[in-house]
Parts: sequence; structure tokens; C-alpha cells
Amino acid sequence: MDKKLLELLVCPVTKGQLIYDKEGQELISKSARLAYPIRDDIPFMLEDEARELTDEELERLNS
Repeated sequence: MDKKLLELLVCPVTKGQLIYDKEGQELISKSARLAYPIRDDIPFMLEDEARELTDEELERLNS
């Protein structure tokens, strides 16, 4: 994932910062509790495409 692109992208729901999860190939929005998938190096930034984060995942991100 291109670092310059990451700096420009924000969560479409909250307009907040995103965290790149290289292992899971997702962009994480802690404020929206959503994970947007990345497929073939293309982030899918649609709320309908995102999955909800579990409480455990959020705790892990906050530690």
C-alpha cells in the first residue's frame, strides 16, 4: 500500500484517520469501528464493503 495514498485517505463515515493492517489487508477506522478491505492493492472504501470490528480487535488496537 502506497504511504502517500494512506496519508490522503480518511474514513468515509467519520472522516477520521485510518490504520493500515498489512497482515489483514484492511484499513481500520477505530472511530467508526469498521475495517475496509484492500483487494489487489485497491482499498474498497464503501461502508457496505466494510466489516465491523469486535471489541477484542479494538482493545488490541488501543494497546
